[in-house]
Amino acid sequence: MPSLPALLLLMLAALLAGFIDAVVGGGGLITVPALLLGLPAGTPLPTLLGTNKVVAVTGTTLAAGKFVRARALDWREMVLPVLASGLGSAGGVWLTYHMHADFLRPLMLGLLVAMLAFTLLRPDLGSLHAPRFGLAHQRGLAALISVCLGFYDGFFGPGTGSVLIFLFVAVLGFDFLRSSALAKAVNWASNITAMGLFVLRGSWLPTVALSMAVANGAGGYLGAHVALTRGSRWVRAVFIAVVGALILRLGWQVLRGTA
Repeated sequence: MPSLPALLLLMLAALLAGFIDAVVGGGGLITVPALLLGLPAGTPLPTLLGTNKVVAVTGTTLAAGKFVRARALDWREMVLPVLASGLGSAGGVWLTYHMHADFLRPLMLGLLVAMLAFTLLRPDLGSLHAPRFGLAHQRGLAALISVCLGFYDGFFGPGTGSVLIFLFVAVLGFDFLRSSALAKAVNWASNITAMGLFVLRGSWLPTVALSMAVANGAGGYLGAHVALTRGSRWVRAVFIAVVGALILRLGWQVLRGTA
């Protein structure tokens, strides 16, 4: 159990992470390093990840609920991707107990750099909602994207929401606001599945997780409200900033790991 000042700092990090995650994903960029710093040395990786998932579920639940109530996207478009994401996440959690995620960092770093370059080189990307496929094909592609990213989120996690948004924009032709709404629902499913499995195995710290969850939920609700108010252009700007930060974070980890 961390000291009270450390716990308050963890709650502040969770508040900020909830806000950012609701808009463009990437909240794990804040909460995972914060937990690494705030928890006692030697805390097992599954316990840290399980604690983080309890925190993340609160923010994603409130954010996804606000997007659904605002009808940013028809809830029927979310059902299949949500189920696929939960299935993928269960497989990812299972792998967490058997393998280490370090080998994914270089792969994720390359993907994020490509995403950022593609977004910057196409200023109009995600400004208009222009689906490229028929409804059945669109739902199938959304489910395929969701099961793959759900697996990644259950196993490792950082950047999941940002990658989902990018793929829904670039592949499906959604605008950034609708992509954010669908990504939040998909990320909610992967988070809640992973959380349930980690908690069932006792891999979490209840006091830390529940305290941070309250702050994360407040941040998630506020972030979704601001995204809906500001629209796709603002979401795009935050997306670029967060992906840039993810690149710096993962780039540092890769360099440090190979030093």
